[in-house]
Amino acid sequence: MPELPVQWQLQSIDQPPEAFIQTLRSCIACNSGKYLAQLLWQRGMRQPEQLQGYLHAEDYQPTSPFAFGQEMELAVERLQRARDNAEIVAIWGDFDADGVTATAVLWDGLGQFFTQQKTLFYYIPNRLTESHGLSQAGIDVLHSKGCQLMVTCDTGSTNLTEIEYAQGLGIDVIVTDHHTLPLSRPPVTAILNPRSLAADHPLATLSGVAVAYKLVEALYSILPHVPQKPLQELLDLVAIGLIADLVELKGDCRYLAQIGIQQLQKQANPATATRPGVAKLLEFCKRSGDRPTDISFGIGPRINAVSRIQGDAHFCVELLTSQDKHRCSHLAEATELANTRRKALQKEVVQQVINRLAQVDLSTTSVIVLADEQWQPGVLGLVAGQIAQEYGRPTILLSLERWRSGEWGVGSGNWGGSREDQGDGEDEGEIQKFTFSSTPPPLLARGSARSLNNIDLYQLIQGQEHLLHRFGGHPYAAGLSLPVENLPLFTEAINQRLRQLSDSTGVGPSLIIDLVVTVKELGKELFQELKWLEPCGMGNPTPRLLIRDCWFEKVWNQKIRDCTGRKVEYIKTEFELWDSSVTKGFPGVWWGHYREDIPAGRCDAVVELDFNTYANESKGIKPHYEVRLIAVRPAETDGLAPAIAPHSMLLDWRRTALANAPTGLNPLIMTQCPHSWTELQLWFRRAEQSQRPLAIAYPAPTLTPPMDIWRRLVGIAKYLSRTAQTATRQQLLDKLEIGDRALQLGFQTLTQLGFTVTHPETGFQITWQPAELTSDQNLAEAVEQFLLAVKEDQFRRQYFYQTPVETLREMVEAKVVIC
Repeated sequence: MPELPVQWQLQSIDQPPEAFIQTLRSCIACNSGKYLAQLLWQRGMRQPEQLQGYLHAEDYQPTSPFAFGQEMELAVERLQRARDNAEIVAIWGDFDADGVTATAVLWDGLGQFFTQQKTLFYYIPNRLTESHGLSQAGIDVLHSKGCQLMVTCDTGSTNLTEIEYAQGLGIDVIVTDHHTLPLSRPPVTAILNPRSLAADHPLATLSGVAVAYKLVEALYSILPHVPQKPLQELLDLVAIGLIADLVELKGDCRYLAQIGIQQLQKQANPATATRPGVAKLLEFCKRSGDRPTDISFGIGPRINAVSRIQGDAHFCVELLTSQDKHRCSHLAEATELANTRRKALQKEVVQQVINRLAQVDLSTTSVIVLADEQWQPGVLGLVAGQIAQEYGRPTILLSLERWRSGEWGVGSGNWGGSREDQGDGEDEGEIQKFTFSSTPPPLLARGSARSLNNIDLYQLIQGQEHLLHRFGGHPYAAGLSLPVENLPLFTEAINQRLRQLSDSTGVGPSLIIDLVVTVKELGKELFQELKWLEPCGMGNPTPRLLIRDCWFEKVWNQKIRDCTGRKVEYIKTEFELWDSSVTKGFPGVWWGHYREDIPAGRCDAVVELDFNTYANESKGIKPHYEVRLIAVRPAETDGLAPAIAPHSMLLDWRRTALANAPTGLNPLIMTQCPHSWTELQLWFRRAEQSQRPLAIAYPAPTLTPPMDIWRRLVGIAKYLSRTAQTATRQQLLDKLEIGDRALQLGFQTLTQLGFTVTHPETGFQITWQPAELTSDQNLAEAVEQFLLAVKEDQFRRQYFYQTPVETLREMVEAKVVIC
């Protein structure tokens, strides 16, 4: 079992103003709403005028697809030309749920303008033999089919070499994606990527399937008389991909998920179903399609399971789009069996990892890195996520395998509609290739990484890219491969780097709790109130409820069964939850646990409230409300860390307007987000010396794209050079929203452009003289280092804004200074 205990942390109980509560009650037509108001308030929804559009999708004003600007215009123009000239168009998809649904949206959407299997095809790489992203071998397949235009979805932004290769074969490329952008625009016909938009743009958090939908939406608006099917029929696919991909559901993301779930509900009713494959999936997972959990715990894992177990996710697109009920039933059964196999395999690998960790000194381990030649690569991301949460450490799990041609771009992806014999959110991003030898390694360690607690694992891995074969991903999820001989050095280096970072505090995993309720309050009324938050996801998690001093009765466990009735090596425990407020227990389930895992006697439990729609009249099972157990421990009186302790020297006012702050405390107020633990501790020491509490009242950081900050720095340098004025360090830091290290790297990079930076008493002075510039490569490397420093600054500021106050309090009250 993990050595670091999980710290339970209760969210700050900020009471919203009465005017906010009254507006909320009018929006949802209820007399209470106290819990919903509290949750919305503490999650940053502070403007009453925003409530109507947030809670009711029909009152939200969606953003035009042409908010992407010229890139969308270029994409639509090229697709129109391809249609007019009867060109062959290929969709390049991806094998996870976001990529599969994005492919299906383009297959159905573009299929209104092109002839499927004649002038429109799709290609999806094989998870087990190929990587995320484009490959030259796959492009060769497209070329052999006469492809003249390729539209990517959920991939392609950084595949510069492959894009140039395609163009060399006469294939134009339109990229639709949401992964990392390169420093300069790739040589494509058009690129639609929300990362090019401002962080607060309503389209900024779109996933791959949502970007694909926006492209189809634009084409529908330009050629409104061509499509035979309504655009809204694509929205159920959009909701599946959005929720399965775990993107932040705000702005248009939340709107699309809301109306997409409304469309998904229709698939559970034979009278309104338009997708027999989706209807069959809902039937197998015993869901009605009206909840985001029907996707995150039902449809999404099943779609992902196909490529995890079989590698080839090609038939999933057919499953989602075909109108052949018999064929869809067969494909849905294959999907269900793949998912049950995935569950059993995941449980088996988890146990093997736990057995390995029992032999590891975790006190000296910051990042768990393990490899085994027997592990199935397709489940390693899921297992890594589970281990990371349980052990409180970023986790990298790798499978050892002999080099295969697919690793080097000789792919085996499949063509849509051309093979009739084919029988939970995870997004590791596009895998970037680093060729360090002309001879391919004979043995690779290949797998997945998962992070937690605001640790940017992507940056940690990127810092060791010289040891890698490929890698790609996001701060919390990444995929990578490296030669086995580099594994010991990689493990040592990444552990050392994390220990060096200020956010490597040694603090164990934390469990954030939203509300304290009693068993009596569980049920329909509370469920309906909390349901207004849906769809939940990143940035808006499902509320977690603390039940104090409770106990469990009628506890029993069983193995689940697959669609053929066979037992699967994956278990769940069912129970009744009791406390002193009730005379009848409340039903619940704990997935993946045995009854022996529930402690005897009085307990504290953290649960999520759910509605189980499954019914079986022959067994007397009716739809019912239940809880999903998240964590349990013997009842404690002092083990819960509140988010705000009135007696503490550190006050959390991060989400409180200063005008509404408590009076009479006379605190020292910190209004700017720190860049390091040292900076925060210095403020705390100042407060101690003045015998006043410290109120951290800095707002949420604005995350300007790093390249925009570089351009801003160059503009400031030009201005100071032209006007002979000076600027203080603080003025530059405030204007650029960066820290000292990034500013220093920025100065060094400016010198390579011919600028000279001096520091007289009045401030920094910058001059420019024409001179021979440094090489393009050196300049690019210097700019890249500056951009990385900016990203690290932004990550730290976001960390200090999001981290629970108890964690901050523990660190600033420590007697040692953390670097």
